Amino acid sequence: MTSYFGYISGICIVLSFLPYLISMFAGKTKPERASWLIWSILGGIAFFSQLAKGAGSSLWLPGVQTCGDLLIFVLAIRYGMGGFAKRDRWGLAVAAMSLILWYVTHEAAVALILAIIMDASGAVLTVMKAYEHPATEPITAWILTMLGALCAIFAVGSWNWILLIFPLYSFIGNAVIVASIRLGKRGVMSAS
Repeated sequence: MTSYFGYISGICIVLSFLPYLISMFAGKTKPERASWLIWSILGGIAFFSQLAKGAGSSLWLPGVQTCGDLLIFVLAIRYGMGGFAKRDRWGLAVAAMSLILWYVTHEAAVALILAIIMDASGAVLTVMKAYEHPATEPITAWILTMLGALCAIFAVGSWNWILLIFPLYSFIGNAVIVASIRLGKRGVMSAS
């Protein structure tokens, strides 16, 4: 049964990139460059850390997400926004510090925790941008990613915290992004 949740997770993640890419090429979505750079690097770290700790079906989430994140980052160079603001530099600095700490420890579990901290530094940038400019983020893409993370939680199949922590974090992080888009839209509507 856990393998089905793993496949559904992978499908949701793949599908989440479609509305994002369509909206980006239509000129509506403006990816936060620093976030997608951080997520591209981190997805690989999360994937290989979980692989080293024995993950199976739950690897669909970080594996598929890493490929999609890298694609969005490359496209964000042309179609995105941000990357050099003070908050972008702060987010990149937090990610770089965590990466250095992971390199020093050489432990997969520590790498995974630090990867989540680095990922969160990218998520904070997107949450802020999504709240300030909600029309630049397609909510459908983030809902699908959130559902993919939820399925990845069930794909783990056991109460192994090291295997559960990344999909659980991903679910919560994406829920916060969805909330920031919704709250930002309310703010835009009430300001009009």
